[in-house]
Amino acid sequence: MKKIAKMSLIALAATATFATSVYANNFKEAEDAVHYRQSAFSMIAYNFGDMGAMLKGKKEYNAEVFAMRAENVAALSKLPLEGFIAGSDKGDTEALAKIWSDKADFDNKMKTFQDNAAILATVASKGDKKEIKKAFGNTGKSCKGCHDVYKKD
Repeated sequence: MKKIAKMSLIALAATATFATSVYANNFKEAEDAVHYRQSAFSMIAYNFGDMGAMLKGKKEYNAEVFAMRAENVAALSKLPLEGFIAGSDKGDTEALAKIWSDKADFDNKMKTFQDNAAILATVASKGDKKEIKKAFGNTGKSCKGCHDVYKKD
């Protein structure tokens, strides 16, 4: 058992090192990172907006489409963080420099959003509308919570 635990820790450390190096070297220009994260956020907004319209009765509720949109948001929620590289607070962006000066809090808020989006996807697949509304609200709050602190108005 100790050998398996040790091997797991080594694999985890190697994965973390690899993931960090991928993030650090993925964009040659800060402008590319900004475009990448803005594209991901646009797709999140589209999917989230469609779900909101269904829950508000502005669009016919379709459980299958809603579940697909929730899965999309859960998957997409993992993408933007990669685009917050050093120097990408300049140019055509609404990201505040505070993201980089308080990176641990920002990363924590992004993780909360990702966790809530994953819960929404799971709940949406089960179809309990009361639970869906609760999970949708929590996902929206975690998204807004980051905007309130780290995004220009």
